[in-house]
Amino acid sequence: MGLPRFGRPKGVEGELSPNLFVANCGPAVGYSHDTIASVFSAFGEVKGVCAADESGARVIVSYCDESSARVALEALDGHPCPDLGGRSLHIRYSVLQPTSQGKVNDSVPVSLVALDLNIPGLYLLHDFVSPKEEEELLAAVDDKPWKSLAKRRVQHYGYEFCYETRNVNTRQHLGELPSFVSPILERISLFPNLDNHANIVLDQLTVNEYPRGVGLSPHIDTHSAFEGFIFSLSLAGPCIMEFRRYTEGAWLPKDTSSTSTMVQTPENGPNFLRRAIYLPPRSMLLLSGEARYAWHHYIPHHKIDLVKDSVVRRGSRRVSFTFRKAKTDPCQCEFPQYCDSHR
Repeated sequence: MGLPRFGRPKGVEGELSPNLFVANCGPAVGYSHDTIASVFSAFGEVKGVCAADESGARVIVSYCDESSARVALEALDGHPCPDLGGRSLHIRYSVLQPTSQGKVNDSVPVSLVALDLNIPGLYLLHDFVSPKEEEELLAAVDDKPWKSLAKRRVQHYGYEFCYETRNVNTRQHLGELPSFVSPILERISLFPNLDNHANIVLDQLTVNEYPRGVGLSPHIDTHSAFEGFIFSLSLAGPCIMEFRRYTEGAWLPKDTSSTSTMVQTPENGPNFLRRAIYLPPRSMLLLSGEARYAWHHYIPHHKIDLVKDSVVRRGSRRVSFTFRKAKTDPCQCEFPQYCDSHR
């Protein structure tokens, strides 16, 4: 999720602006935007308070007029603020940076339920596992060896995904999926909204560990590597997952560092749709049909996410269990324009 872009005013140093950049202040240090607005309203009418960046400790306070901003800056900059626990605030003027013509809006509303996204084949179940099961699953993988990638660690079961070729070698079977995920597989077979659920056989598991602030680039899981159902269980920490439906033909080179086929377009035009959803710990996401084959999904590289006007801090790590079925036949999906074998 994006944030409003503010910067220093151009021209004479100290030129007035109704917007103030305030450091050492925000949800990360224990003060909500409403509390901050109440404190700064002593100097004039506050139009709003928003995060200045993803740290949670810097905000933008916007007044209705420049004179109120000037009075607040002179009174609070560099001085302890009794109404904010005696914290010394660092304040400067700031202005909203204009965006270039045709630039995509950085922000996208974050939904809590999959139905709000209106993406066929996308489902999210909250509390798919209990806190005790979550603890046991994390302990089980932490007892196994991890493979380190550039920014995250992974484990592969059933079949190993080759990041260089973006595919799996079905002739090199690593064995059955581990016994500690057997209850999850049984529960998946009872997942609602599935057609032919009795025929679902999942034989590949990738466990990803994302440190705080690390996300995942936009991608579609390789068509030629996996079948049509992808289940992803989130553990240990929350995140935002964004979905993008690109217009046909706007491709960039494939990424070789993720389990994906990259189909991207520069973010400088209205050539894709965007949706976003909040994935809490212990939730299970299902990508099927259009959601699996035609929509890119990605995790923004944030340490803090904004969800329904609330600040959600990511945990020290997030661990995902992604279950798939390795494909042995050529892709025959309904979205060949997004298929790696057609480009």
